[in-house]
Amino acid sequence: MTAAIVGYARTSTVDQEAGLEAQERDLRQAGCSKVFSEQVSSMVTARPQLEAALEYMREGDTFVVTRPDRLARSTADLLGVAKRLEDKCVTLRILSMQIDTSSPNGKLMLTILGGIAEFERELMLERQREGIAKAKAEGKYKGRAPTARRKAADIIRLKKEGKTADQIGAELGVSRSSVFRMLREHS
Repeated sequence: MTAAIVGYARTSTVDQEAGLEAQERDLRQAGCSKVFSEQVSSMVTARPQLEAALEYMREGDTFVVTRPDRLARSTADLLGVAKRLEDKCVTLRILSMQIDTSSPNGKLMLTILGGIAEFERELMLERQREGIAKAKAEGKYKGRAPTARRKAADIIRLKKEGKTADQIGAELGVSRSSVFRMLREHS
């Protein structure tokens, strides 16, 4: 069986038809015999064609995208997809960055991206912890209000009305486990 070169193209909206066509053209020029395409926002919805493409890939195949933002929501997401491909022994090529994970240089570049993403995340978390500590010291930070505790009376009332934990949770916007916890605490 011959290794396949498979492409993935995505735009966020149907208004970006020309962008999708350009990606598909570039992927075909890069040698893709099959291209999975979709017009969905990567931020708010599932990407069924991406999942189909990843499922389609077999050992020895090459998965090609024009740019990293067409494939992933973030660097962490990109690295997650790259790991899924690596686990299947599939090469990832990103045309705009000239990254090809079949070479040591390509793997290094992807690893560097991952290191930078982790570094950025740690800096963000550190700034967040510092901001919380400052707000606490100034008496401005009280933490997140426990949602289920504020709704305990409603949880108990709805349970007495015969509603299930799932129904109560859906109606009040709390988790099923929070419903059970409030019922245990108030029984």
